[in-house]
Amino acid sequence: MSDETETETENDGIKLVMAVIRPDKLAEVKRGLAEVGAPSLTVTNVSGRGSQPAKKGQWRGEEYTVDLHQKVKIECIVADIPAEDVVDAIREAAHTGEPGDGKIFVLPVEAAVQVRTGKEGMTAV
Repeated sequence: MSDETETETENDGIKLVMAVIRPDKLAEVKRGLAEVGAPSLTVTNVSGRGSQPAKKGQWRGEEYTVDLHQKVKIECIVADIPAEDVVDAIREAAHTGEPGDGKIFVLPVEAAVQVRTGKEGMTAV
């Protein structure tokens, strides 16, 4: 088998699971991910809008609308456990049943390189 074919086959199993959730659900999601064996993640504070309704408020007599809600974006790279398990863990932990619970995306990862060691592919993850 050539190195190129080996690398392509090796990388088929690397997935990026990305979720945008409510900030108050982060601790539960972290616990859920640890339970399925995916404790490594990157968390970013973001804002956005989707199906969650805009909120109106008043400040110093002026009315304003908040249509960008504070969210948390979680990115988790998985290679040794099924991405479906990670998706289920996030979905179960982040679910409230209300609009604005978030979204989960699963993307294939073309390549992975560990900075410190230079390892590539599945061994880098």
